[in-house]
Amino acid sequence: MKNSLLVFGTQNFNNSLNEIKEYLDFSLTFVHDDTSFKDTALTINALLVDSEASKDTRNISLINSVTDKPIVLIENHGFIAKCNYTHKINFPLIFSDFNSKIVTLIASEKFNLNSSIKIKEYTIDKNEKKMKKNDLSIIVTEREIQLIELLFIEKKPLSKNALLKKIWKYSEQADTHTVETHIYRLRKKMLNKFNDEKFIVNFKDGYSI
Repeated sequence: MKNSLLVFGTQNFNNSLNEIKEYLDFSLTFVHDDTSFKDTALTINALLVDSEASKDTRNISLINSVTDKPIVLIENHGFIAKCNYTHKINFPLIFSDFNSKIVTLIASEKFNLNSSIKIKEYTIDKNEKKMKKNDLSIIVTEREIQLIELLFIEKKPLSKNALLKKIWKYSEQADTHTVETHIYRLRKKMLNKFNDEKFIVNFKDGYSI
């Protein structure tokens, strides 16, 4: 399935991209009004913006409303846009370079998204295997990351047996202290470094974040 990009630009800019869109390794959706922009922005991987179109303050407001995806500014005639953007490509475009840059950008953003988790006031870096808060950090194991991520995603208490089955693939009848041991060690690290005693909470039905 192709990645989807939303194009917010002048008619000339949109017409130019329309001519080559069938040769691109991503799909393009062109928008012309507030309603279609807001509806489509939810399903895109990135936003392409013609800097000429971003001169209008009404357009800037729409562009800046997209905060969780890359915004690529297509710079035209040296105009410095007032809109937020994460990357910039100069116009006129060289087809092969343009295609390569966009594909690489989306792949990079997806990698960064999958390698970092934001939980409460903490950030977990899966690559470095670190849990961070401000300038402080602790080393976390692969199992600890899986445990934290599962408890956070479920949004409800999980029993010891459920955790054993989902993370360690043990049978629900397994008699082991694996879960308690991992949670004890994680809690100890959280307390020593962050002075946090309530990151993982015990309930009658199990553990939760």
